Amino acid sequence: MEAARPVVERGPWPSAPAERARSGRCERLGRPCPTAPSSYPSRETSLRTHTAAHQPGAVSTRLTIAGWALHLYTASGTVLALFAVVAAVDGDAIRALWLLLATLAIDGTDGMLARRLRVKETIPWFDGARLDDIVDYITYTFVPVVLLWTGDYLPSGALGAVFAALPLLASSFQFCRVDAKTDDHFFLGFPSYWNVVAFYVIVLGLSPAVAAGLLLACSVLVFVPVRYIYPSRTAVFRRLNIWLTAGWLVTYAVLLAQMPDPNAVVVVLSLAYIAYYAALSVYLTLTRSGSGSPSTTPHQVSEAAGVAKPGD
Repeated sequence: MEAARPVVERGPWPSAPAERARSGRCERLGRPCPTAPSSYPSRETSLRTHTAAHQPGAVSTRLTIAGWALHLYTASGTVLALFAVVAAVDGDAIRALWLLLATLAIDGTDGMLARRLRVKETIPWFDGARLDDIVDYITYTFVPVVLLWTGDYLPSGALGAVFAALPLLASSFQFCRVDAKTDDHFFLGFPSYWNVVAFYVIVLGLSPAVAAGLLLACSVLVFVPVRYIYPSRTAVFRRLNIWLTAGWLVTYAVLLAQMPDPNAVVVVLSLAYIAYYAALSVYLTLTRSGSGSPSTTPHQVSEAAGVAKPGD
């Protein structure tokens, strides 16, 4: 962190040249000049106060407490993940999907809050990015695979186990890449949206063979350098992307509420967002490659307490 620069604030006192000019005028008029109120702070006092307030170590206790509360908020995703696993084992896939929607809401807001609360400054020794990666792997990859496996949405036997292992292994690789997110806010390769895959497999009632095909295709896409948009951070159509993503989350909730008989119009609207997201990502990948710009630059997998996924 760059050291704070002392800034001299303008106080209510007159400057020295102005004070001398005023004294001369008063002497010529033969009357006393009023003096500045004793309550005015001196320049030295103001300078010391301003500098002390902006020192790197002068961190508000309330901001520190808020930072820890935010980390707890992020970590609560693991508790919801546990409840989702319990629901999956109990055979209640819809309850598990509601819980995964709650984790989406947490992941979609904690990054924004982390930047606003300056958690990197208030708690610099705690790695919020690592915490977020742990929570994301559990909620975006592990729990959805458990849900598909326990709900018999995958082929039975050893073949089903192989397909269940593919997302786990592919995402383990992706979460360890330093270039998984580019400096201009794109995800490199399929960004482990296994919770979205599980959602559509269950809501649309896809067969085990189709579900297995989706897992295989998306696992391969993890290694294909398509630049997927980061809805809340990618500069291109950023405002539109945020609104469309919010709309998609609404369709997610509506479809769950309508189960087991989802409305076809809502299904189409929900899938339209997925088509838009994929098409825009591919288009921006191709146009950037054609311009000769480098496709990626090394960057951390996530920022403090917030890798943006569909809800961010």
